[in-house]
Amino acid sequence: MSDVEVEVFADAEELASTAARRALELLAAAVEERGEAHLVLTGGSILEKTMAALAQPEAVPWSRVHVWWGDERYVPENSDERNDRAALTVLLDHVPLEPARVHRMPAADAGFADAEEAAASYAAELAAASADGSVPAFDVVLLGVGPDGHCVSLFPGHPGTRVHDTTVIAVHDSPKPPPTRLSLTFPALDAARQVWVIASGDGKAEAVARAIGGAPREDVPSAGPHGRERTLWLLDRDAASKL
Repeated sequence: MSDVEVEVFADAEELASTAARRALELLAAAVEERGEAHLVLTGGSILEKTMAALAQPEAVPWSRVHVWWGDERYVPENSDERNDRAALTVLLDHVPLEPARVHRMPAADAGFADAEEAAASYAAELAAASADGSVPAFDVVLLGVGPDGHCVSLFPGHPGTRVHDTTVIAVHDSPKPPPTRLSLTFPALDAARQVWVIASGDGKAEAVARAIGGAPREDVPSAGPHGRERTLWLLDRDAASKL
């Protein structure tokens, strides 16, 4: 498990552009070294800014990049509430990805009996792309932080924070609507080479301070994920104001 590194930027624009530039460099290097790269996306306003800045078709051999999601709202495929809608709009529709390498989480109208079955399907898809039957060695996971300290759809005190035996779970009774979601677990996130937590705004400052200060991940889930090689918190001045 890597130590936590923290970098602070002047504002959200500098934060998003710098995170995107570094992610592009990392993905290009991964493709050159290993022939492919694995990127994990999540939702949130600063993540949308970052994804928009990633939309550079010539910066990376995008046809060799796998795109995964850290979590998803379990709603119909055409719902505006889905996390992947923003990713498609600002990034994925603008770079030459191979459709088979875009791994969207199942929608509520995809024909599964329930969210548990949908989660098991995504876990199987991850396992099929891995070397050890668990998850691929994600090159970088881009995470946001909620004001309550949640990341992906792992919420403070929620049973999902205590799952250790599977890589994808169904989340019920989410404190933030919609109530049913799919989410990667801590074991899946911890398998990543690098985890980057990106946070902007003073509304995140308390959660950022608690997470970086060592709060238990069951209480502040964003404190939990650690990359095997690097764990990096990228913040603007407002989000870092209580450090």
